[in-house]
Amino acid sequence: MSRLDAASLLAPAWPPRAKPRPRGRFLCLGLSATLASLALLLFLALRPAPNPEPNYGALFLSLGSNDTAAAHLRALTLHPHVAGTRANSLTARYVRDALSALAFPAHVTPYSVLLSYPVHRSLSLSAPGRGAAATSFALRQETYRGDPYAAAAAEAIPTFYAYAASGSVSAEAVYANYGREEDFAYLGARGVDVAGKVALARYGRIHCEDIAHNARVAGAAAAVVYTDPLHYGGAPWEAPFPDSRWLPPSGVQVGSLFRGVGDPTTPMWASSEGCERLSVEEAMRTDDMPLIPALPVSARDAMEIHGAMGGPVAPAGWQGREDGPVYRLGPGPAVLNLTYLGNDTMATIENVFAIIEGAEEPDRYVILGNHRDAWTFGASDPNSGTAAMIELAQRFSMMQKQGWRPRRTIIFCSWDAEEYGLTGSTEWVEENQEMLSSRAVAYLNIDVSVVGPGFLPSTTPQLDELLQEITKVVQDPDNSSQTVYDSWIKLNGSPQVLRLGDGGSDYSAFVQHAGIPSMNVAFGEGPGYPVYHSLYDDYVWMEKFGDPGFRRHVAAASIWGMMALRLANDEIIPFNYMSYAMELEAYTKVLENGLKGTAVTCSPLYNSIRDLRTAATKANNEQKELREQLLSKQLSKDSMKIRQLNDRLMQAERAFTSREGIFKQEWFKHLVYGPSDQNDWDTAVYPGIANAIASARSSNTSESWRSVQHEIYRVARAVAQASAVLSGRLT
Repeated sequence: MSRLDAASLLAPAWPPRAKPRPRGRFLCLGLSATLASLALLLFLALRPAPNPEPNYGALFLSLGSNDTAAAHLRALTLHPHVAGTRANSLTARYVRDALSALAFPAHVTPYSVLLSYPVHRSLSLSAPGRGAAATSFALRQETYRGDPYAAAAAEAIPTFYAYAASGSVSAEAVYANYGREEDFAYLGARGVDVAGKVALARYGRIHCEDIAHNARVAGAAAAVVYTDPLHYGGAPWEAPFPDSRWLPPSGVQVGSLFRGVGDPTTPMWASSEGCERLSVEEAMRTDDMPLIPALPVSARDAMEIHGAMGGPVAPAGWQGREDGPVYRLGPGPAVLNLTYLGNDTMATIENVFAIIEGAEEPDRYVILGNHRDAWTFGASDPNSGTAAMIELAQRFSMMQKQGWRPRRTIIFCSWDAEEYGLTGSTEWVEENQEMLSSRAVAYLNIDVSVVGPGFLPSTTPQLDELLQEITKVVQDPDNSSQTVYDSWIKLNGSPQVLRLGDGGSDYSAFVQHAGIPSMNVAFGEGPGYPVYHSLYDDYVWMEKFGDPGFRRHVAAASIWGMMALRLANDEIIPFNYMSYAMELEAYTKVLENGLKGTAVTCSPLYNSIRDLRTAATKANNEQKELREQLLSKQLSKDSMKIRQLNDRLMQAERAFTSREGIFKQEWFKHLVYGPSDQNDWDTAVYPGIANAIASARSSNTSESWRSVQHEIYRVARAVAQASAVLSGRLT
């Protein structure tokens, strides 16, 4: 309504002409009415306009601080801080105090969990023609020229694999390429016997826990894994860090060999005080453990081992860099003498939380998480994410001082012991699952926020559209003339979004166990960056190569924070399930093509996906209608219609989960996205179906193929449930 309209409504009505009046009195009354109308119009025109709703998104983006991110990263990475150590407890205090200083209520939640540390390691090489004495490897990462952290480097835990079995092995070496199932199958086909040998494998395709598992299944007595210069050392003429981004020859990538998630002593339940537990001995004997000794080694040590090996020349695709030795398959004549003694012990880990309580819907949670523990200094993994989280929290604090308060509650989470097996986040989700199931809107994760240029997002599909909208308003940190969306499009031709089925970070428990819509974002190459999990992932590497100027940190925090703002502030949760339906249809076509020649049908799945598309269309139309009603003031922001639609949008993702879990991977409940059985760091679509197909192709029995059909029906039922939840209908 215009001001003129308001004035005409409020002005006195023209007097009815009931009977003749004296003309002078009529003129006086008319003049009075006219003056009153003019006065009202003047008052309305001069009255200050009501303050417009502040644009908190623009304010948030304007508050980004490179210096803040850099300062927090420097403070967090002064010392190595492995989970369960005093140094990592100090980082917990740092994060808690930093968030408390912003006037956010913060607290620490501890858990007692099984962790693993090295007590003794040794590795030596002997071979004919190398003299009587064996070559003993130092198994030590060297500090670099001008290293400001040389003294602190002495505090780093020696290179090792968490949960490796204690023991000694002396056996011939066999080269197993990337340690994949197909690599060991190739060795078998070539007649190269792995049984009782030490498998020598390199990083590059799968993670260390799967390499050790595959080596054990192939019959190896132990495993040695190295970072090949082909992938981590740059070109032969390039100098290593600190002169370039590449891993120095003595660099070692450490890690955990646990293939499960969470505390190994509390599988499938939370590690709460006084809970039921497996003994340490029982936990270490499960199939999720490597059950063989294993060590990570440097490229320098691995090249010496390769130079002493004989046997057939490895295929071209198994070879290393051109300046290295020719790789041979073995076995022998190189003999490796490996000893590992570990301390597998119960230890205390600490999750840190801070809360911004929502004003209208405090019982709805938008959760932001990053893990804090690191194998060494952790400048990229994970504290680039920690620094970004504290930087964006500071922006929220500054906005609060200007009157902002989110509609829904925002929770900051600093996870512990992620490196051991997503332990801190998993225990918290397991302990709070029922509450999260009814209250969590979304989980937004950042692990490694920055290792270089290029935007790499992963989401559950209903967040795709929102993510694209956000990246269109965030400036590209490497080109101020364009947005992150612009560079994202130029890099891939279209917005390429990965899915969150892998076990690579703390989103796992939220998506794959609890069915909560989630996101993970990063700038750079992700887990494959050269200094990953090594001593050289320090502040100097980040400042020189990962993010000079710390603009990428600010961009990551901007995307992260803007996603949180929209999810916490929008009256209607900005989810769009149409991309989910389209993607499932595309997945099913690929599945169907792979099942040609079998009696298995995908018809049940197609029917359910058709219903999901219909439900997504209905939900989108409802969102549009309710937004129009909100704009026209026909509907209150607190309307039950909005609450009911939001509940359906939240709960639809939960319906993709099954209490029974994935076939062969029961902890993982999500039937659409989960980790590959062969590679924990790969996303499998329809993972239960994929596992059933692998079993059926191996045994090729009618019963095994019926199991495939059963898994298809299971997924179809889950999709049908999601459709029913999204549409809000009962049968």
